[in-house]
Amino acid sequence: MKVDGKPYRTLWPGADHASVEIIDQTRLPHEFAVVRLATVEDAARAIKDMLVRGAPLIGATAAYGMWLALRRDATDQALRSATTLLLNTRPTAVNLRWALETVQAAVFPLDPPQRAAAARTLAARICDDDVAVNRALGQAGLTLIHAVAAQKPPGTPVNILTHCNAGWLATVDVGTATAPIYAAVDAGIPVHIWVDETRPRNQGASLTAWELLQQGVPHTVIADNAGGHLMQHGQVDLVLVGTDRTTAAGDVCNKIGTYLKALAARDNGVPFYAAVPSSSIDWTIRDGLKEIPIEERSPRELTHIAGRLEDGRVATIALTPAGSPAANPAFDVTPARLVTGLITERGIAPATEAGLRSLFPESR
Repeated sequence: MKVDGKPYRTLWPGADHASVEIIDQTRLPHEFAVVRLATVEDAARAIKDMLVRGAPLIGATAAYGMWLALRRDATDQALRSATTLLLNTRPTAVNLRWALETVQAAVFPLDPPQRAAAARTLAARICDDDVAVNRALGQAGLTLIHAVAAQKPPGTPVNILTHCNAGWLATVDVGTATAPIYAAVDAGIPVHIWVDETRPRNQGASLTAWELLQQGVPHTVIADNAGGHLMQHGQVDLVLVGTDRTTAAGDVCNKIGTYLKALAARDNGVPFYAAVPSSSIDWTIRDGLKEIPIEERSPRELTHIAGRLEDGRVATIALTPAGSPAANPAFDVTPARLVTGLITERGIAPATEAGLRSLFPESR
């Protein structure tokens, strides 16, 4: 996608052939900054501190982190240590585990001198595959937007509600929940996006709004609690969200607040779809409420907020009374019964195990 008219991915190999460069998402939307990752510790910090975030991008960054680790030390012990370090950065997104297991399985049988080059090649392939998967997912989701547009007067925009950021900033490029939106724009279908601010980290207001603005997509930022009201008044045609982990039975774990959007959508007859690349499906679990670990992040994300002051400076300010405790669960689980369908790179499936396995019969 583009930033100020220049195409970017969210991470790319450094020109020195010894590093990876990323967009520092903690500084958006007020500053566009590129950060260099030169070690596995740099990659782990980038994931843990959310310089990179979004399940697919976390996985891609971890894959390159393994390459950085093996450049320094390609022994069996170093391979295991790097895997453990990266795996412990974020517990909820399944792409992290998937990427690490993929790289480890590929390089472990090799002689140590061959491992770093193999890991780098595989990390690049994971990134390219992510882009291809998201483009295919976008074409699958485009059929939904086409169908809605066909029922509206010509020229009337399709109103889509998003939550958090499942855009190109959450992936290597294109995005998951935004992929059908960008495909609709390319197809000439008018759209308008309701962008949930997504407290406490404001990934909607800070990231989704920023990237839609960069791509010229009409949108409006709203408070998290406004979504139900808009649905009640017929101002939302479709809800599109991403996922950090989807169970084999179709439960969707996503940014905190997604469950409430699904409840409002069900009550108002609004279709609710999750964009689910296959790397985000955890075939080992079926009950999302019981089996998916929910990350508890720092209360400071809730009690403080960063913003641009009127004089142009960026500052962090306190929102809550000093001494008031805060809890910050980062994700919730939307049961499959509330999900209209799952958009994958192979098509749209019902949110059931049979539906998912019909598209991915090779899954175990």
